[in-house]
Parts: sequence; structure tokens; C-alpha cells
Amino acid sequence: MTTTDMPRPVDAGPGRAVPKKRPRSTAGGGFRRAVPATTLLWVLAALYSVPVLWFVLSSFKPAGDLFSLPLTLFPQNPTLSGYTEAWRSANFAQYFINTTIVCVIATILTVGVSCCTGYALAKYDNKWLKVFFVGILATTMLPSEVMLAPQFLVVRDLGLYNSLAGIILPAVLTATGCFMFRQFFLTVPDELIEAARIDGAPELKIFLRIMVPISRPIMLTLAILSFQWRWNDYIWPLLMLNDPEKFTVQIGIQSLVGAQNINWSVLLGGSVISMVPLIVVFLVFQRYVMNADINAGLKD
Repeated sequence: MTTTDMPRPVDAGPGRAVPKKRPRSTAGGGFRRAVPATTLLWVLAALYSVPVLWFVLSSFKPAGDLFSLPLTLFPQNPTLSGYTEAWRSANFAQYFINTTIVCVIATILTVGVSCCTGYALAKYDNKWLKVFFVGILATTMLPSEVMLAPQFLVVRDLGLYNSLAGIILPAVLTATGCFMFRQFFLTVPDELIEAARIDGAPELKIFLRIMVPISRPIMLTLAILSFQWRWNDYIWPLLMLNDPEKFTVQIGIQSLVGAQNINWSVLLGGSVISMVPLIVVFLVFQRYVMNADINAGLKD
């Protein structure tokens, strides 16, 4: 067999793409570019974590060691007396129950109302809806303290003063939630809704069967934020409640502050106790937000 008779390599046909090898320099260059940004993020994370670490470790110090010189990060004589004293002196069990009721109900209502409102603002063309959306956004331009007086008068006239319902009601509609859902639903193609309408699906079924499932990442994100807002809320429950049996956690922590002096060990212990549910909620739900596919069910 001569050299001219040797079999030639089969060329790629017109419909077959020739695979290309990725240059190694491209991958190495991307890694080198990512190192400075990653290092900077780790440095910022370390700087922000130092106050939190100081706060948590100080809760294990006796009251006399908190302000002793020189200051130390780690407790020399760790103790749980701050936690036990805080739990004994304040009715934390009842505070946790009250706050959980407020947070769960307010979060469910906030997510549901924001989802409905965001869908209407994004997919229905009506000038009054646009005016309503501008009115919702206008509430973010005012300090929350400005709205406390009219909110208090409305809730009082409804007969909800000194009740958990009076705390939940004003928190149902939030500008942040409506804006988040509106911006998400604007990215959903109108052809998806039109196809469902052609198939004879009613509007409520389109919303519940199509729009709600694909907006699950936004729902979980808003649920985490809403739970955090309601749990950390202090001013509004302080104005609305005067019965100690209905106090929330933040008002309960304020009751640990004495009129003449402050036992910082007890106050730090109570503050750390109040942080535990928020940490648990974030750790449980954040993986669903990170792993969720926002574009699930959509095609270009």
C-alpha cells in the first residue's frame, strides 16, 4: 500500500461541529483573575464577623470581665450565668410564642399579597394599576417614623390596639415585596400566559398553576426577609402593646434593661437567645434559594 492509499481521517460533515479544545491559558487566566476578588471578599467577611464574634463571646463572660483592662476577645472564665439569668428574669417562652405567631402569619400574608400584587402590576395594562404602583413606591421615600402616627390611629380605630393582629395588619403589604415580584414577573414571557389562555385556562388557574410555582425562589427570599423584619421589629410592637403577656422578643429584651443600671452579661445573653431562631431559619431555607432555578419552565 502506497502513501497515497493510506486511509484519510474522516472530515466532519456539514452538520457535525468539530470539537475545539479549550485553551489552558484561558482557564488559568480566569483563576488568576478570581483570586484577588475572592481574597477581598474573605477579608471583608472577616472584618464584618469580628463584631459578631465579639458580641457572642462576650455573652459568656461574667459581668465583671466585660470592661476589665486589657480587653480580651475570648472569655477567661466562661459562664452561662447570663443566659440562665436572662431566661429566668424574662418570660422568654411566652415572648417566643407571641413573636412566632406574628412572624409566621405576617410572612404568609406578606408573600401571598405581594405575589398577587406583583403579578397584577406586571401583566395587566391599566393606568390605575400604574398609579397604584407609584403610590406603593412612594411609601419607601418616607421615613417609617412619619407613618407611625397615621398607622396607629387606623389600627386603634379598628379596635386592634393591644393585640397581635394590630402588629400583623400593617405589615402585610410591603413595597419591597411588591417590587420584587413585579420585576420577576416582567421577565416571564407573555407568550407563556397567552398559550395558557388559548388552551382555555382561567386567569386564577394560570396564576396558581404557572406563575406561582416558577416564582418560588422570590417567595422564599421574601419569606426570609419578612420573617427577619417582623422578628427584629421593635418600635411598632412597643407602641401597640401594653400587656406583658403579649410582648414580643425585642420588647422582652428591653425589659432586661434596668432603670438605674444595666447588667450587660444578662442583656448580651438575652440578645443571643433572640438571634437563634433567625439563624435557624436562614440556614434551613437559604439552600432552597441558592439551588432554585429561577428560569424553570421558561423557554426563549
